[in-house]
Amino acid sequence: QVQLVESGGGMVQAGGSLRLSCAASGRTFTNYAMGWFRQAPGKEREFVGWFSWSGGSTAYADSVKGRFIISRDNAKNTVYLQMNSLKPEDTAVYYCAGRAGVGSRYATLYDYWGQGTQVTVSS
Repeated sequence: QVQLVESGGGMVQAGGSLRLSCAASGRTFTNYAMGWFRQAPGKEREFVGWFSWSGGSTAYADSVKGRFIISRDNAKNTVYLQMNSLKPEDTAVYYCAGRAGVGSRYATLYDYWGQGTQVTVSS
């Protein structure tokens, strides 16, 4: 079965950087899109960005555009979320998700989810 495992979360000061990883296994992801979402306490799950495994296209939420970058390592079947210039409002549990076809900003359209990794940004 499909398994997504996130790692790389932690605590960082405002202005710092973190790189999250999402290791995917269980199938070929050539025609899949991988999404990143986050959820802060008391808030709904929020779209961060998505990455198309086949074409390499990306899309980002306005709140992270220019600061976050999604990339991949085909050999490792891993997608990364590089987070730069972090702000306290970026504090959340970050999830990666997978779906067949094109990427989407809507969490309900994703079929597979990782367990999440906590990112805490202090001011």
